[in-house]
Amino acid sequence: MFKGLGGLGDMAKMMKSAQELQGKMTQMQDDLHNVMVTGESGAGLVKATASAKGELKALDIDPSIFNGDDKEVVEDLILAAIKDAQGKAAEKAQEEMKALTESMGLPADMKLPF
Repeated sequence: MFKGLGGLGDMAKMMKSAQELQGKMTQMQDDLHNVMVTGESGAGLVKATASAKGELKALDIDPSIFNGDDKEVVEDLILAAIKDAQGKAAEKAQEEMKALTESMGLPADMKLPF
């Protein structure tokens, strides 16, 4: 197709690859909204579920921790579970990005914008 145009054929191939990568990244970003991770605290007494994008989707609190005297403990457990879920969401997103870059023949540790 680009025979006789020297490096322009390579440039066109590179542009096509970049467009393909962009499409796959967009699809991956959409998919991360549907991948769920669960963080826990207090040995599972509080569980926070988030999408791999870090959006909090659900909170499950064991009723046994509700005691008026333990308000601060409950608050700390909730925050810890949410932070755990967000950390797992970030890890999952990085795993998905690593898999995408490797499938495109790019270095596994290449940092692409999210």
